[in-house]
Amino acid sequence: MAYNKEDLYNKVLEVIKKHNPIFIEEIVSYMPCDKTTFYRYFPINSNEYNDIKSELEDNIVNVKGKLRKKWQDSENATLQMGLMKLISSDEERRRLSQSNVDHTTKGDKIESTPVLSFFKSDEDK
Repeated sequence: MAYNKEDLYNKVLEVIKKHNPIFIEEIVSYMPCDKTTFYRYFPINSNEYNDIKSELEDNIVNVKGKLRKKWQDSENATLQMGLMKLISSDEERRRLSQSNVDHTTKGDKIESTPVLSFFKSDEDK
């Protein structure tokens, strides 16, 4: 089926305004075309694609702000944390997933014994 690029682009903008998606796949789910057709009409790095991505980034910023507010106001942030990890940048995700493990001995010296020494008999020692 042939599509009019301008009509598709207007439909994309309408979907963004009405549904506040944060992923291209969400936009495509509301479109009369599939993802392959979407990318054929709006190839990566085209002006239209960059405009669409900019709109999605605005939506992501808005969602992050709302989540941060809910997270701060909530007693249980588990669901908000899950969504935050889903929409966050790589750096933010690393910060959220970071665990702090202390591998130090607080100055104590650790003596290691080779594994094979545990299996030697008294005669071998």
